[in-house]
Amino acid sequence: MSNRILRLNRLVKEELGKIILREIEFPSGIIVTITRIEISSDLTSARVFIGTFPEKFALDSLDVLNDQIYFIQQKLNKKLSMRPVPKLIFRQEKETIKAGKVEELLEKVKPGLVEKKE
Repeated sequence: MSNRILRLNRLVKEELGKIILREIEFPSGIIVTITRIEISSDLTSARVFIGTFPEKFALDSLDVLNDQIYFIQQKLNKKLSMRPVPKLIFRQEKETIKAGKVEELLEKVKPGLVEKKE
């Protein structure tokens, strides 16, 4: 991945985070974070991966974002001085879910490993 794409990923993540924080309302008690962004090499699209807490509201959060996608896209277009501005595609972050499950399993196994070493 080129340095330009990496810089754009960071820039879009930062600006999009500000827009979502200030402009988008989620049902109370739901926290949404942007975990990562993957901009295509031709700069036409950006997959935005979101994490939601509590996790059971992930689909509700995606619905809110997708309902507001034109508004969010318009705000992002005004913030970024580039053409074309990548088209946003919101996705649920599954990598952090997998990592959390692995971490949980390791915590369960850890006491048994410590006992065997002694």
